[in-house]
Amino acid sequence: MSERKSRIGLRDVAALRRGEILWDGTLPGFAARRQKSEAVSYLLKYRTADGAQRWHTIGRHGAPWTPETARAEARQLLGLVAGGADPAGDKAARREAPTVAALAARFLAEHAEPKRKPRTVREYRRLIEKVIVPALGRKRVADVTRADVARLHHARRATPTEANRALALLSTIFTFAERLGERPDGSNPCRHVERFPQQRRERFLSPEELARLGDALAGWQGSPYIPGAVKLLVFTGARLGEILGLQWTWIDMERGEARLPDSKTGAKTVHLPAPALDVLRNLPRVGPHVLGAKRGTTFIEAPWRRIRKVAVLDDVHLHDLRHSFASVAAAGGMGLPIIGKMLGHTQAQTTQRYAHLESDPVKAAAATVAGKIATAMMGSAKGK
Repeated sequence: MSERKSRIGLRDVAALRRGEILWDGTLPGFAARRQKSEAVSYLLKYRTADGAQRWHTIGRHGAPWTPETARAEARQLLGLVAGGADPAGDKAARREAPTVAALAARFLAEHAEPKRKPRTVREYRRLIEKVIVPALGRKRVADVTRADVARLHHARRATPTEANRALALLSTIFTFAERLGERPDGSNPCRHVERFPQQRRERFLSPEELARLGDALAGWQGSPYIPGAVKLLVFTGARLGEILGLQWTWIDMERGEARLPDSKTGAKTVHLPAPALDVLRNLPRVGPHVLGAKRGTTFIEAPWRRIRKVAVLDDVHLHDLRHSFASVAAAGGMGLPIIGKMLGHTQAQTTQRYAHLESDPVKAAAATVAGKIATAMMGSAKGK
């Protein structure tokens, strides 16, 4: 490769031969080189504070790079080098910096899979593959801005619940990035991105609807495990997955308890009142599982649709049976802490959704006292 020195101008750039470097005579380290591909690039050669030699490519000839704009850029870079910076090293580090897709894969492998339940990991993976990676996967982790996150969130506005879940997961992933040192502390780009309002579903069965459900279950023709599962959901307030996976060895009939070694919130005791115990006594015992085998949701989804059609409860989901259990408890005067314990809530705010159903014990006591006084006064009036 031949070398010659002069001030670089447009004619000099046009005259460069393949493989030739032209050094600038006015700015040390600044050069132009024609590649074998015929393209001309502007370069800067310098030494770092520790004496290492670096080559930094400023850019390819053509807008915006001309000999003058490239020389001005090289002068600024040399000023940064004098202050201890390493532009070429920084550029190489950026090329090697992880993308959002790579970070998400590492998050799943190192954080989610060892520390979260399989069902949660599956949902994380679904959101990453469906929402996060298509929108941000190719971007460098360090380059993602709040505006990028806001665009992703806004693009999913037709499905606000999924959009909010993706936003929450992305925030967790960027917190993970901060712990790894891939972003500065406190730089999570999901901060201050406002979530969409969600309509919380609150569907509780009335006494009349519970009666219709009971009639539909009594008339069920088929596997006894179907009405058994539905009744256990109604009588215990347990989650669907807890009933579908229930095992006989976890059940203490004398104490009226099912001690689950694991659940959504960890180890949990499901209380089994008399109606639930009656259901268990009447179920055939086949294998270790209460429902004959460990069941998935597909086991009960289609039968439930038939049952609710007979009961004229077309808008009722299986999870609404858990809400109904809680609503009856609240209306019966049980306090929210007790309801939370029955449902297995680990946070008080989770139970707070039933607060508007809670009967007022002071009001009930006042009504009782006033009723007794009124009865006494009526007795006195009759005596006259």
